[in-house]
Amino acid sequence: MAELRYVIWGCAGHAKVLAALIARQGGHVVALFDREDVPSVIPGVPVHRGEEGFARWADATHDIAQVRGLVAIGGSRGRDRLAVQALFRARGLQVGPLVHPDASVCTSASLGAGTQVLAQAVVAADAVVGAACILNHKASVDHECRVGDGVHLAPGATLCGLVTLQAHVMVGAGAVVLPRLTIGENSIVGAGAVVTRDVPADTIVVGNPARPLRRALQP
Repeated sequence: MAELRYVIWGCAGHAKVLAALIARQGGHVVALFDREDVPSVIPGVPVHRGEEGFARWADATHDIAQVRGLVAIGGSRGRDRLAVQALFRARGLQVGPLVHPDASVCTSASLGAGTQVLAQAVVAADAVVGAACILNHKASVDHECRVGDGVHLAPGATLCGLVTLQAHVMVGAGAVVLPRLTIGENSIVGAGAVVTRDVPADTIVVGNPARPLRRALQP
């Protein structure tokens, strides 16, 4: 069986997390990409700058359909993750979910393209998680949740049952969203917040119970 080969877009700490998981699953990272001129975070793996660097690498890679692409851009930058995944697919790379062996994903749950489920995270029965999501360490998505594209759950974030997160939402470390609530598109839930009512789109909420802080900045 051929060794799994990956490329990662984003050259900071999260790339190290993904590289360690890839190695644990018997694969290796062959290239890194970043829009900034930054040093490599993986010894021996080159960094190619921006879309031009990616295009040059892709043109020189004859078996590109055998390479898998991941995006190591965290936080509220879900649109950026989705855009990079579109770039990967346009060049023929595989963009599938990546699940840590110590995570728990129910067989009736579904994961979108490029979604990452990290160590000790849980995705429960009939949950639906969109594309380009990051479910960080010990994040929990309970039964029948609906998680939109480009969402990031920070370490220890908890979605109780039947929660809906619309696209590009960020839920901070240790935050809790109570059952049957909806978090609107582009909103941010601060670390440690407890959400007890619906949150409209483009809103930052903090505290226990969570209250609006200000409108989220839009790209």
